[in-house]
Amino acid sequence: MDTFEDAITQEDLEDLKESISTQDLPSAINTIKDYLKQQDLVELNVGVTGESGSGKSTFVNAFRGIGDEEEGSASTGVVETTMIPEVYIHPKYKNVKVWDLPGIGTPNFKANEYLKQVQFERYDFFIIIASDRFKECHTQLAKEILRMGKKFYFVRSKIDISITAEKRKKNFDLKKTLDTIREDCENGLKKIGIDFPDVFLMSGWEMGKYDLNPLQERLEKELPQHKRHVLMLALPNITLEINERKKKALEENISRVAFLSACVAAIPLPGLSIAADVAIIADELRKYYSAFGLDDPSLQKLCERSGKTVEELKGLMKSPLHQGINKSSVLTFLGAASLLISEDAVEFCLSLIPIVGTVVAGGLSYLTVSSMLKRALDDIAKDARKVLMASLESEV
Repeated sequence: MDTFEDAITQEDLEDLKESISTQDLPSAINTIKDYLKQQDLVELNVGVTGESGSGKSTFVNAFRGIGDEEEGSASTGVVETTMIPEVYIHPKYKNVKVWDLPGIGTPNFKANEYLKQVQFERYDFFIIIASDRFKECHTQLAKEILRMGKKFYFVRSKIDISITAEKRKKNFDLKKTLDTIREDCENGLKKIGIDFPDVFLMSGWEMGKYDLNPLQERLEKELPQHKRHVLMLALPNITLEINERKKKALEENISRVAFLSACVAAIPLPGLSIAADVAIIADELRKYYSAFGLDDPSLQKLCERSGKTVEELKGLMKSPLHQGINKSSVLTFLGAASLLISEDAVEFCLSLIPIVGTVVAGGLSYLTVSSMLKRALDDIAKDARKVLMASLESEV
């Protein structure tokens, strides 16, 4: 986990303080907000490949939390619809790009030429999809990706179709069926040259089921920290495990935001500190609601899938801020947070931030903002959990 010292260097802070000290209040606030936005511009590029008809495009859509027929969705069909790499931007996080790559498996397929054609270097990792058995074209590609120093993940798609077929048999057992499919895929990959294969079972139509959580856990372990944070925000909030991991990812950023608030408190510009806190906190809270899918557009989509109404889902939400994030609601929340801060806590804080000019003001600001954001994040994550559980009950 990054500390705030890692996330924001003293040189960054000095540049920011110098810039703000010459500005009027509205300009200073905009400078601070722009600075925070720069922290969230890390790009994540995901390459999705596989044979024609394997479910690549459906995966591209599901990974971004949209349906196959929604605006901005990747084209799906039984024939190959992708002849060149096509980029699909995440609807909420424009820095997250999922690429639908041309199909593999043609008679003259050569992995090294294919990777050159799709501009291998731009992707952070590859998802290699098969809707049945993995073949030599999949392993050729995997070995070449590995040789060139990047990660790949085997995904066996259309698991819902396989399960439906197996349900017709007597003594159907879901776990045994899934284990059999996974072992069959892994044994097949071993026979064609992959020593220790891991296969993740997925359904583009039922993304929250099967192996989404294990795949997400693997990605979280193997991606660099800054990329991991972007991935966690971008994943659709469709399992309880993802809900918890989103909370953790957002929690890791609180110290950075609070530390910036502390530094702003040390700048002698009348009215800046409280105005900056309100602006910083309001933006951060909106980010929480968006990441957890509690913003109005996301709730509307959830209602279409679950059969619930927006009013029913909002009725489950208890966070004091779910009725609206504005200056008044933020100030109320800040006031409540500041009352909880003790002298001991201020002394502890002073030891944390020796580079802040006016240490007492900085310490109070740091503790107030971090306390407020932690409390708000906890409330919003609980709301998201209730909404998710209600929607899952409806879909069963």
